[in-house]
Amino acid sequence: MNTLRNQILLVYLLAMVAVLLLVSGVSYNIVLSLIQEKAESQIQQTAREATGRIESLYQQINNISIQVATHPEVQQLLTQEMMNRPIRFSERQSLMETMNKLQSYADGIIGMELYTKAHDRLVPLDDLNLSSRLKDEWIERAEREQGGLVWVGRTPGSPHDFLAIRSVSLFHQSFASGGYLLIQVSPYYFQLANSIERGSYMVLLDQNQELITSNYPKNLKEVLPIEESRVTIEGSEFIIVKQKSRSTGWTVAILTPVDTLMKGVMVLQTATFLSGLIGVLLFIILSYFLSTMITKPINKLTKAIKQRKEGELLLTPATSSTSEVQELNHAYNHMAKEINHLIQVVYEKELVRSRAELKALQSQINPHFLYNTLNAIYWSLEERGEEELGELIIALSDLFRYTIDDHSKNEWVTIKQELDHIEKYMQLMKFRLQHFTWEILLTETYEQVKIPKLTFQPLVENAILHGFNKQTEAGIITIEVGKSTRPGWLLCKITDNGQGMDKELVQKLMSHMEMGKTTEAKGSGIALINVNQRLKLYYKDHPIEGIKIKSEVNKGTCFHFEVPIQGAES
Repeated sequence: MNTLRNQILLVYLLAMVAVLLLVSGVSYNIVLSLIQEKAESQIQQTAREATGRIESLYQQINNISIQVATHPEVQQLLTQEMMNRPIRFSERQSLMETMNKLQSYADGIIGMELYTKAHDRLVPLDDLNLSSRLKDEWIERAEREQGGLVWVGRTPGSPHDFLAIRSVSLFHQSFASGGYLLIQVSPYYFQLANSIERGSYMVLLDQNQELITSNYPKNLKEVLPIEESRVTIEGSEFIIVKQKSRSTGWTVAILTPVDTLMKGVMVLQTATFLSGLIGVLLFIILSYFLSTMITKPINKLTKAIKQRKEGELLLTPATSSTSEVQELNHAYNHMAKEINHLIQVVYEKELVRSRAELKALQSQINPHFLYNTLNAIYWSLEERGEEELGELIIALSDLFRYTIDDHSKNEWVTIKQELDHIEKYMQLMKFRLQHFTWEILLTETYEQVKIPKLTFQPLVENAILHGFNKQTEAGIITIEVGKSTRPGWLLCKITDNGQGMDKELVQKLMSHMEMGKTTEAKGSGIALINVNQRLKLYYKDHPIEGIKIKSEVNKGTCFHFEVPIQGAES
């Protein structure tokens, strides 16, 4: 039948189904793209990590060979040879023992050979010539590098091992080249196949694009040279991710099957289909009830308005209309008055509940912080004096007494009390982490200004845990409280010289603080949002702007906010 209810039902159902299909399709494509990007990003990260490990292994060989080249016995015998003084057999034996001891510190070195400037071998104890081991071009390159390590790779004279060579500079001969050190490296030393997923391949090439190691079982000519981002091997498509080392010039290439990256796509397709089907069924049911509700007679609508005590409506003036409209207007106004009363009651209850939740958050003790601090004190019993450990335990006791004190009586504290608490907190954190210092700048004039309790600690903790977590150099945190450019306001700043943030992350944090939602940055937004909401709640009668952020990558971050000097609630 061509009724109003049926028309509403049909139009609403068609609109909702179209929206559902559109949203499902867009969501599927977005999630699919994110899965691919994340998978490729993870592979790229694996390649970077593998390159770092390769550089570390290479550096280990470089360091051991430097120790041998600069060893006093090596320097003495090569200097002796340069001055045409004979070298005794016992001296060569002693030198061989010394080199063997140094060689034992590197797992990948199979052997080391020492040659004179004239290419005669001193160690091992035979008469083999350097020219029989290497082509002259490698010897000439070692000379040009002036003591730097030169990677040779496999040679016809050593097909099962890798070779590297460096010239030995003589300290007491104006750093003139006095000989050569030849290093034999195990072919299994650079094996990294266990760091990738099953079904993937890893290839390591030297600076000349010669193969060093690979877990690819067949002929590498099928995939080398690796110039494309994708390649097909035995009917399967692989994604190629490459990472070149700046220090060695070597290239790590990881070949990952596309099927491995698409593991979650079938689950995503099924979930999208089921969600769409459930959505259509819900829309049909909701459309039916909605069309029925809209087409109810006016007298039923009037009755529903009289009985309804929810919603937020404004009062309307009386009108000289029909009795039905007057009755509807009277019922509407009565309901609006009830709503105004309920709004006030609910608002006050919500305010009390929000404060209670914030106080509960203030009173929480981080068990990991307590455990890690006590554990660090325990392991320092033999290293530190009783007086120092006693001071740390007292600081820990004061910190937790301050944290778990009755907040219903002490919601406000002086800035001096708050910063004394921060001093104890950072003493404990420095005792545990040992990689930062701090400075607290407070004008004596403002020591007794009141501020909400536990305002600084979440920001200081955020600077320590997120500003310095990847930093190797010592960090510095500066806490400064001084007069603001706004009359009657104080400026509070927490500044660190940590890793900082880019503009995009700063804007995201500021946006999420305004909306009161956490971020994806490992929970770092929770502390900021908590402090920001508390400031606005406690200074609700003042035009407070909340927390502002200034940050630059690798230069540090500054969190600052302003509070009124006379803003404390009684």
